[in-house]
Amino acid sequence: MEEELHKRIISQDDAISAVSRAIRRTRSGLKDPKRPAGSFIFLGPSGVGKTELSKALAEFLFGDEDALIQLDMSEYMEKHTVSRLIGSPPGYVGYEEGGQLTEAVRRKPFSVILFDEIEKAHPDVFNTLLQILEDGRLTDAQGHTVDFKNTIIIMTSNLGTRDIQKGTSIGFAARPDEKVTYEKMKERVMEELKRSFRPEFLNRIDEVIVFHSLTEEDVKKIVDLMMKRVREQLKAKDIDIELTDAAKTLLAQKGYDQALGARPLRRTIQRLVEDPLAEKILQKEFRPGQTIIVDAVDEEIVFEAPTPPETPPVELAGSSES
Repeated sequence: MEEELHKRIISQDDAISAVSRAIRRTRSGLKDPKRPAGSFIFLGPSGVGKTELSKALAEFLFGDEDALIQLDMSEYMEKHTVSRLIGSPPGYVGYEEGGQLTEAVRRKPFSVILFDEIEKAHPDVFNTLLQILEDGRLTDAQGHTVDFKNTIIIMTSNLGTRDIQKGTSIGFAARPDEKVTYEKMKERVMEELKRSFRPEFLNRIDEVIVFHSLTEEDVKKIVDLMMKRVREQLKAKDIDIELTDAAKTLLAQKGYDQALGARPLRRTIQRLVEDPLAEKILQKEFRPGQTIIVDAVDEEIVFEAPTPPETPPVELAGSSES
């Protein structure tokens, strides 16, 4: 399982190991059969892989990334919005539509449910979550009981992000003494978590996982992952593409943000690699059989495609004129 998740998630060994252990407990029948298949809190700065790991879990466990149900908790900050999770009471607008959470799980009983930025949710949301985590079911506004026993519950939070960023250098995280730095930072984040959430809520969570900040080498590996799709698309045109280490470094630096993590990286690759590459292909600057070398010169991405040497014609025996 770890090997499959690592194909999509760079670094974050602690997170992947913790999630894998919890899932194996479930599959071996050692979990409480009344409760959801797994419940986690993912803590860490933006853009380090929390949402991506949730997507990877949905695909690995249920065969489809669409098995992820994602709810933005910033939309549930007010008391009157909480009812949207289970549906409006009879006589109110939206009663027939069902709850945004309960209806989604009723349609996809085998799913990963992601409560994004859980610290922003109204306190009443936690009462709903407590019922799910304890009983594995929820009754919607129409009186239907929805089963959560086959779901994975994931809550992400930016709590302690300031402490996580304090534990790293400006820009990318530093590797020296990273284990010591990470453990100290983890202690601070866990203290803040305990101050923000009730003990009875935290006691029902299987694992609280703190994600590492990304190093420059981590982001360069993410560049490789994102370029795999471009490489596969070019194969259909019989064109190969290779990135030099200088190009990966430049893309990593331009695509990483201290506040957003690696989130801007995909847009950076699109702007600096895919867009100019598309123009050059349409202008027939590259031909089938060529390998495009993507390099960085003077802080700019450049493209080269060495022309393969022409193979001299093979002279067939007896073909020379007498």
